Amino acid sequence: MNFPPEEKRFLYLTATFMTLLVVANIVSAKVIDLWGVILPAAVIGYPLTYLLTDAISELYGEARARQVVYAGFWANALMLLFVQATILLPPAGFWPLQESYESVMASSARVVIASMLSYFAAQMADVKVFHFIKRRTGEKHFWLRKNVSTAISQLFDTSIFIVIAFYGTMPTDALLQMIMFQYLVKTMIAVVDTPLSYLVVKGARRQQAVSGLAG
Repeated sequence: MNFPPEEKRFLYLTATFMTLLVVANIVSAKVIDLWGVILPAAVIGYPLTYLLTDAISELYGEARARQVVYAGFWANALMLLFVQATILLPPAGFWPLQESYESVMASSARVVIASMLSYFAAQMADVKVFHFIKRRTGEKHFWLRKNVSTAISQLFDTSIFIVIAFYGTMPTDALLQMIMFQYLVKTMIAVVDTPLSYLVVKGARRQQAVSGLAG
């Protein structure tokens, strides 16, 4: 079955989004120290999901972007279900790592719940703000709606996620530091990856124009 080129692009953008989202929820159980800044390990990839949401919003509209957000929530729920199932299944008698596995994956379960709540609130805010600005700027100033929507949504995402995922596991000062620095890092990544988002959007539009001429 042949899919139209624009649907193939949508499929690949969505698949990339889902992969980054699910992997981020797994690796977030680890807290890293980057030059004295305490951050969840997911910070290296999760911010790129906002780039993809904005690219999908720009190319396919608000309704399709919301579909991707809903699908991501479902993917998170499925992952949580299967993680819990693997924890409950009895280990082989010769396998000595059940406690270590539970320690890591049970932590991931709490992280996933935090991620599901923060993800849904933040991504829906991102789509809403992005299209609020687009209705006023038209096709111009993609960089503006991308970065403003991401900056606002990341504030929701970071605060909700860190409080739910890590409250009670570390001192309050460390928790607040993590919120502040993670928000700054995510916002900086959003600004830095702006050229990449233009590359994705313009590349897709160029290919769409070529496909239209060929058709």
